[in-house]
Amino acid sequence: MFALADCNNFFASCERVFRPELNGRPVIVLSNNDGCAVARSNEAKALGIKMGAPLFQIQDIVERHHVAVFSSNFALYGDMSRRVQEVLREFAPSVEQYSIDEAFLDLRGMRIEDPDALAKEISRECRRKTAIPVSVGIAPTKTLAKIASKLCKQYPKLRGGCYMHRPQDIEKVLKKFPAQDVWGIGRRSVKKLASMNVYTAWDYVKLPEIAVRKQFALPGYRTWLELQGQPCIEFEDMIEPRQSICVSRSFAKEITDPSVLCEQVANFAEGAADKLRAQKSMAVEMAVFAFTNRFKENSPQTYGSRMVVFPDATDEHRAIVSAAVKAARELYSPGYGYKKAGVVITKLIQKEEHMRSLFADTASEQRESRLSDSIDTINRSFGRGAILFGVQGDGRIRLSREHQSPHYTTLWSDIPKASVK
Repeated sequence: MFALADCNNFFASCERVFRPELNGRPVIVLSNNDGCAVARSNEAKALGIKMGAPLFQIQDIVERHHVAVFSSNFALYGDMSRRVQEVLREFAPSVEQYSIDEAFLDLRGMRIEDPDALAKEISRECRRKTAIPVSVGIAPTKTLAKIASKLCKQYPKLRGGCYMHRPQDIEKVLKKFPAQDVWGIGRRSVKKLASMNVYTAWDYVKLPEIAVRKQFALPGYRTWLELQGQPCIEFEDMIEPRQSICVSRSFAKEITDPSVLCEQVANFAEGAADKLRAQKSMAVEMAVFAFTNRFKENSPQTYGSRMVVFPDATDEHRAIVSAAVKAARELYSPGYGYKKAGVVITKLIQKEEHMRSLFADTASEQRESRLSDSIDTINRSFGRGAILFGVQGDGRIRLSREHQSPHYTTLWSDIPKASVK
């Protein structure tokens, strides 16, 4: 058996943890630069606010219904996700984090007398220890477990936990569950499914095996088997290292000053270096890019990029930041307003696979390694950005975040204060 724990309206729920007066009030969280709604509470969904709706289009709804609006606070969301993961690990020896708000639990081999009670207990403990509402589905396969977790969101009487295993119950659920919402099928297959008269998960199950293999290849065939209760999607409790790392942002205002552009690229490169070191990888190649606002058709347009090939694979902060800034200076063209830039490490190797150059400066390498280790240690102790390179300026990425909540759990200055009278 597998369990899928899914945090309900996660970003919005995180904002409510330290603002309990928001419970029952519509809440939305915006994308970078406060552009679109990327998370909505149930109350906000009931008002008709769609996922991805631009803020300016829903401003009248926000004002009329007193919707609480927040800028994205990824430091808070990441830390709350970590706390939920810690609770989940109390219930299973192996946990696969699928996304920031979802995780699979491997229950195979465990002696569980009442799986339904276990699902409800996991949900209850997550709520008690983190204040985040979590829907937990338990089923014979990962795909069915995801469907079971969705049932918890639709039916409050399930009290956050659902065990779906009896064939008649599975059939009943699949006959009502939209095929396009099944994990592994997705919305891009809607037209193809409709042409085959497939509208529900049960319609998909009833397709002939040969048709599934032909139209949806191996991933679709695995989903077809999983819906029938045959587990065939592997459980991965170890996160595979990324094959590339990208850190990029759109700016709140266009950048025309080359020093400001370099400052922002330096911050992107430092962030990419952090991710690289976290997964114990090293960079071989890196691309730096910047371009103007393509939606301003009457303004001059340009797209600049530079490829950096490191003489020797590296994971050192200074080497990566320095190379990125040099590339940014080279691609900058006067007279343009840059709206977006980024750093992409396109070719990675694992650190243990690295073969040092015969002519490498060992003393210099050791010095740079100690410097990066010290940066990591300080930033872990005092928060990311506690120590910066001069070229990073104040370390802030230029985004519009007018509605951002405090970093309640990751900055000492933002820890909630209580007073007793």
